[in-house]
Amino acid sequence: MNSGHFLRRGLRLEYMTLGWNVVGTVIVINAAVVARSVALAGFGLDSLIEIVASVVVIWQLTNAGYDREKVALRVIGIAFLALGLYVLVQSAATLISHSHPNPSPVGIAWLLATVVVMLWLSFAKRRTGRELNNPVLVTEAKVTLVDGYLAAAVLAGLVLNAIAGWWWADPIAGLVIVYYGIVEGAHALQESRA
Repeated sequence: MNSGHFLRRGLRLEYMTLGWNVVGTVIVINAAVVARSVALAGFGLDSLIEIVASVVVIWQLTNAGYDREKVALRVIGIAFLALGLYVLVQSAATLISHSHPNPSPVGIAWLLATVVVMLWLSFAKRRTGRELNNPVLVTEAKVTLVDGYLAAAVLAGLVLNAIAGWWWADPIAGLVIVYYGIVEGAHALQESRA
């Protein structure tokens, strides 16, 4: 297959990711407000960052070039560091204040679907990025993979809160997002300097 085929596939995958995250951001942020859930709010912000990452990758794929790769990786890195900082502050405030989130059936259902969709998209993007020899698409595939893992971690916190009443599981699940934001943000910034 020629590179044009892989490029079109990469763009389709990014448009799918973009669409999923636009819808997901609205659903998750509304669910976070209703449930007063730090973890859901953090995941909603993560979805916003995924939207930015997808737009950046689409921008890079439609006119691939060295300069665009560096800028794309830098934007993704800064966005993830900002996410980590926000969720850290919110999780700490929730743990200190003992704020109890409400159960969120909508959040649980959406996160369950997100785990499946993000893992599939990550696999397809990584394969396509390697076939195109495109480090931005490969890096964004890692972001999508971790997004699936984050969905699973937040899902676990929501389920533990809903079933066992473990209110602290929600902000603890949010701390997984902090770790991820710092690690992935630093990695993307390092890649932008290479």
